[in-house]
Amino acid sequence: MITLPEAYQKYLSGLSAHHAEALRPVFLESVADGEHGISIRGMGSKHVQAYVDDSVPFGEIREEIRHAHEY
Repeated sequence: MITLPEAYQKYLSGLSAHHAEALRPVFLESVADGEHGISIRGMGSKHVQAYVDDSVPFGEIREEIRHAHEY
């Protein structure tokens, strides 16, 4: 079984089960890579994109979520 870094586990545990399962493959990709962290961007909690980002250190998450009133 793959163990996710603590920051990844904490982030996913703060999401709904459905949302966490939608993002989990990207977190697993980061762990398989072992070199790069994750960026999460989007608008609110329903429109987000997560991707492995070579500018983020492994085990870390960079989040840029905007809310509708910010556009």
